[in-house]
Amino acid sequence: MNWDSLKVFLSIAETGSLSGAAKALGVNHSTVFRKLQALEADIGVRLLEKIENKYVLTRAGEEVLDEGQKISESFDAIDRRIMGADFQPRGTVKITAPFNIVNRYLPKLFAEFCCQYPDIEIEFFSSNQDFNLANRQADIAIRATSSPPEYLIGRKLCQIRWGVFGDKNYFKRHSQLDSLDDLISHRLIGASGAMGNLEGFVWLDNNYTENITIRCDELTAMSYMAEHGHGLAFLPVDQRREGIVQYLEFPPGKSSDLWLLTHPDLRKVERIRLVINYLSDRLTGMF
Repeated sequence: MNWDSLKVFLSIAETGSLSGAAKALGVNHSTVFRKLQALEADIGVRLLEKIENKYVLTRAGEEVLDEGQKISESFDAIDRRIMGADFQPRGTVKITAPFNIVNRYLPKLFAEFCCQYPDIEIEFFSSNQDFNLANRQADIAIRATSSPPEYLIGRKLCQIRWGVFGDKNYFKRHSQLDSLDDLISHRLIGASGAMGNLEGFVWLDNNYTENITIRCDELTAMSYMAEHGHGLAFLPVDQRREGIVQYLEFPPGKSSDLWLLTHPDLRKVERIRLVINYLSDRLTGMF
């Protein structure tokens, strides 16, 4: 069995489509289709069926998926162990972090680092989604979470409080906002997609859904909607900038933890260790 073809099958099973697998693997659509056909020909059974434009596992596919995932985990472990023996400050370090932190804070922070270590190439993945560090989609993750995955190691950088934000001239046009109860008199910016599962936005939907006039699936987008007068937004304080003003703390006394995480097998890789120490020194307590 060809490992590359099996890897393609696993990616199709995970994403549900040829195009999703092609994007995840960085190859073209025809390559994915060809490797799937080759794998099914080698095994002699159909592994996937296309139903309503989505690829669904056959019974044989479910069995191959279970064993294939074990093989994939073994290859990932070998990859990490080989990397763990790398003691040279050179190569690529992949960092995933939320949009706002990548856009507003990391460019300035890494200006000095890139001058100090010119042989280390930094690759940023600006996303609020959780990247899988076990299979090295990323080497380092900066995540706002109260419970980091158990398979990762890291350190808590700081606590980030949240607030109710609006544009700086908001109260020249609207009534005052002295407490959360006053939200009933204001237009609000709600969450869509996975962002709607966060505790604060669940509370907002449960209590003031009729006041929500616009929704976003990303915090930076919410902040710009607030800046341009579309309503009040619930945002972490790292979103604070000249165009918006915090009017209340939300929820009172609570905050999010910002973590710096990596996989245990990578902590001794010199380039990753250098980046982790650098970020820890500069981000600890920043917010």
